[in-house]
Order: sequence, then structure tokens, then C-alpha cells
Amino acid sequence: MKIAVLKELAAGERRVAATPETVKKFAALGAEMTVERGAGVAASYADADYEAAGATLADRAGAIAGADILLGVQGPPPDSLSGVKQGAWLVAGLNPFGERARVDDYAKLGIEALAMEFMPRITRAQSMDILSSQANLAGYKAVLDAAAEYGRAFPMMMTAAGTISAAKVFVMGVGVAGLQAIATARRLGAQVSATDVRSATREQIQSLGAKPIFVENVKGIEGEGSGGYATEMSDEYKTAQAELVSSHIAKQDIVITTALIPGRPAPRLISDAQLATMRPGSVIVDLAVEAGGNVEGAVAGEVVEKHGVKIVGHRNVPSRLATDASALFARNLHTFLSTFWDKEAGKPVLPEGDEIGDAIRLTRGGEVVSERLRG
Repeated sequence: MKIAVLKELAAGERRVAATPETVKKFAALGAEMTVERGAGVAASYADADYEAAGATLADRAGAIAGADILLGVQGPPPDSLSGVKQGAWLVAGLNPFGERARVDDYAKLGIEALAMEFMPRITRAQSMDILSSQANLAGYKAVLDAAAEYGRAFPMMMTAAGTISAAKVFVMGVGVAGLQAIATARRLGAQVSATDVRSATREQIQSLGAKPIFVENVKGIEGEGSGGYATEMSDEYKTAQAELVSSHIAKQDIVITTALIPGRPAPRLISDAQLATMRPGSVIVDLAVEAGGNVEGAVAGEVVEKHGVKIVGHRNVPSRLATDASALFARNLHTFLSTFWDKEAGKPVLPEGDEIGDAIRLTRGGEVVSERLRG
């Protein structure tokens, strides 16, 4: 059983799908580990460290040749997989909705593409969930990015020269990233408030010491929504939320938006008119910018200024913390594969009808088999 760790080819991607730690664990299971040269360099993992962990180094062709499993962070271009073994597994974040044509090409290559971002939100899969592990770091980094762009201090400071008021931070969308953003902003001494369309998040916001800002008298989502994500709300709710947000963000120094709906454009949370009500020098970090953005005027990969407000739209925020992001991502992949490892077969086996395998499998036998893509 040969497992190959591929070097990422996507622009700006600094993460790697396996670390020396997980390479050693895979080797202990009996896997033959091959790492493409330079795969971990951008994440501060040297080739020598992989060799010390028991891996063989190879160029891309050598890594792919004969590999039973290919590990990646982002889905590799199909034309970079020349010589891939029929039936080999490709385990990575494959962006199935955004790269739909690429999924078809994986099917044509005869590989079994397993999209880790389709991991179901169930208890036994929590430690395999790449979206949660990476969103956690993104929420943390969003606050640091906001602090870097903000021209003032976060905590209240009482000095001989007078008092500096604490920064006011508003987090919109209280999923994994939002909760970490709240916690990080609180640790930095900010006065934090947060909102979400899911009523169940009110207690989570309060538990972190932040103030919940919720639409009253208009029904939102009582539970967690589909798969833990929010869903589209009624026009009545959207109108009420817009009014609430307009009155609140005008008083904020920093806003962090995190709202995403899988397979659909990110919901628009802040309009240009609302931006214009914010104080000059305020900062907005849009973590959904690559999915169309929560903020009108946000530009993916850029920091722009409108009405005196900076809108931060960094791409691939977890990659900005490449070492830690890689460590968590690699553990997600190792947990997944080791959970299904069949000792007698000497390889992982996904049983038919298993809810995890059925959820993440995109292609098999030359066909696209995912119901989410075929529907």
C-alpha cells in the first residue's frame, strides 16, 4: 500500500497534506510513504524531516507511479496526474461545486476522488472534518488581520495621558470560524458582539463573553440548520436583519463576516450603503470573499478601501498559518484513513453504505457517483 503526498500546485497554497508526524503514523500501519520533494517546504516541513519519519522522496512522476492513495490539500489539476494508477484514491479538499468539470476529469482518469469537505457533520467524523479544523484557524487569523489593518489598539488602556477605549468588534456568522473570532477578539481585550440567523448560537455567544445581537419577533433557524450551516432566510427576516445590522455596525470599529452556504454564493450581509455609515478607519474582514463575499465591494486577494473603511479579502486564510493548518489538516486525513484501515487487507476499506464513504465519494469506476453532484 503506497501513499503519496503531493506538492500543492495552486497559486498561494502553502499547506501540505501530510506532516512528518502523520507520515510516521502511516508507516506504523504498514504503508509505504512517498513524499514529493519540496511538498512541505512552504509550511516549514523540510524534506529531511520526512525522510527521518520513514518516507521516500521522489519527483511528481515518481510519487504518483504505483500509488494507491494520493493525499493533497487542494485537488490537483487532472493533467498533473499522468500515470496515476486506475482505482487509486485521491483524498483532498476537492471543491466539488466550484471545480465541477475537474471532478468529471477525475472520473475519466479512473480514480476514486474523495472530497474531504463533504465529510458529514456527525459525531464520529468530527476529528476528520477539514472544514472545522481550517475554519478554526481562519477565525483566529481574521482577528489578527483586522488588528494589523486597524490603526488603533484593541484593549482599553488607562494611562497617565488619558484612557483609550476598547475596540468594538462585531462578528457576523457564529460557526466554527465565528466562535474562534469571538474568543480571539475577547482575548485581545475588545468589546465583542455577534449575530447569526441560528437562534441556538445565542448561548454560545454569551458563553464566550460576547453580546448577542439577534432579530426579535421574526423567526430565524431554531437549530443548527443543514449540516451545521445556515440556510437561506425569508425576505421578512432579511429585511429585519438588515435594519438591525445597519444600526449596529455604524457603532463598530471592526466587523468580521463568516457566513457561507455550501454550494451557493455567500449571502450578502453588508451593503455599500451600510459601509458608508461606518466610521473612517474601521475595518471589515470578509472570510467568505472567495465564495462571492458577504460584503459589497470586497475583492478576493486584496485589501480595498471604501468610504474610509478597509475591506480585507485575503484568499485562503488558513494557508496564512501554513504550519499549524497543515498539522491539523494532516491529522484529519490520517484519522479518516486509519479509522477505515483494514489490518488484514493492509489498506483502508470504505464499507458499502457507510455514511462517511457515501458522503465524500465523488467518483468511482469512471463515473461521478456523488448524489450531491448528480442531482
